[in-house]
Amino acid sequence: MPSTKPDEKTTKKSARSTLGAPSQHNQSSRKGKKAWRKNVDIQEVEEGIEELRAEERAAGTYLHKQKDDALFVIDVKGDDKIRKALPKFKTTELTSTKILSQRSAVPAVVSRKRKSPLSSEDKNRLLRISKRPRKGPFNSVVDPTELGAGSATMELSEAVKQSGGYDAWAPAEEVEEIKDGLETVQPKKIKAPVHSHPRDQIQVPAILEPHQGTSYNPPAEAHQELLFKAHQQEEKRVEKAAKLAETKAKMEQATVYAEDETPGVPAGMKMDESAPIEEEDGDAAEAIPKKMPERKTKAQRNKAAKLLAQKHALAEKTRRKNQLAVIGSVKLLRRAANKMLVTREQAHAARRAALEAKLKHGLAGQRLGKHKVPEEEVDVQLGEDLSESLRALKPEGNLFRDRFTSLQHRALIEPRVPVIPKRRKHRIIEYEKHAWKRFQ
Repeated sequence: MPSTKPDEKTTKKSARSTLGAPSQHNQSSRKGKKAWRKNVDIQEVEEGIEELRAEERAAGTYLHKQKDDALFVIDVKGDDKIRKALPKFKTTELTSTKILSQRSAVPAVVSRKRKSPLSSEDKNRLLRISKRPRKGPFNSVVDPTELGAGSATMELSEAVKQSGGYDAWAPAEEVEEIKDGLETVQPKKIKAPVHSHPRDQIQVPAILEPHQGTSYNPPAEAHQELLFKAHQQEEKRVEKAAKLAETKAKMEQATVYAEDETPGVPAGMKMDESAPIEEEDGDAAEAIPKKMPERKTKAQRNKAAKLLAQKHALAEKTRRKNQLAVIGSVKLLRRAANKMLVTREQAHAARRAALEAKLKHGLAGQRLGKHKVPEEEVDVQLGEDLSESLRALKPEGNLFRDRFTSLQHRALIEPRVPVIPKRRKHRIIEYEKHAWKRFQ
């Protein structure tokens, strides 16, 4: 049978708008210049304007211009008189009465006389000009009673009088209301979210008090403590270097050179010779043709359908039983969920408090992203290098390094890995042109 679904190419557009405005949309071609303005479909624009008009009739203004307080309200008490205030439904009420009872929020047009902005002298002058036109230079209508003996209007216009009182580039708070009815589209001010920064919680001073062991004549206990701290830092560096060397050795062992390649194995790979290779039997490798299943009889099909129905009924019964059991224990599940939620909140608060307490001492040794904040270097002299006088003191340490590390510990600058410039891989080839070879 032919399909009853209309083709997209053969469907005709509506010749008349749903709002009653005539339109011409059934033109076959719009290639000409004369057919564009006449046959433009503005039905969507009309529908949008009608929606705005309906909002203005119902609320007195557009809804997107009102604030949230005027549109939404939270009722916490309730109103006992709401039932009496609502209109009662009547079957005998006419449709015309219902339409007339829907009052618009837009105020009606007032037909009383309003004060004209023109003065009596201006009115008389305009009347004289309109009744007895006099042509002046360039066919202009002039008034002999005006200042200048027959010249055009000499007074300043309203635009010139109000010039300088409106700034088009001023922010929204400083823009005053314009009496002429002009509107200025102001961008919506976006409130930036406020987030806490780690440096607001860090209480580390900019310049730390040096350790007593760094003195030229330190106490014995303080000097031993600083030596032990430097020893721990050096142990960590040695362990890190050992791990790196071990990783490099494993990579070297896994590298396969051209002379060590095994035939039948992809380049760059080694075959594990420790694993035994199982030899497949010739008989098992041969494909055994499967026997085609016989066609079931009607009795067998009915029996299989009956077993399947019994299986589905048993599964449905089990599901209902489990559902009833769950419904009976809803209160217990709710208590368990609330208890778990409280436990999670407490654990989250404890982790946050521990992190804040840790942040008070700075970011030394912590990882931010893919970089780690370096710890403070320990500068200590050995016992035989100590000088008991300022004359033999040897200056050590790096003031710039200490200040840079302090900025990182206080989260004023982000930790970075030093970038070492790389050597050029390809040699630059220089060419000397023939013109430069000609010199005197």
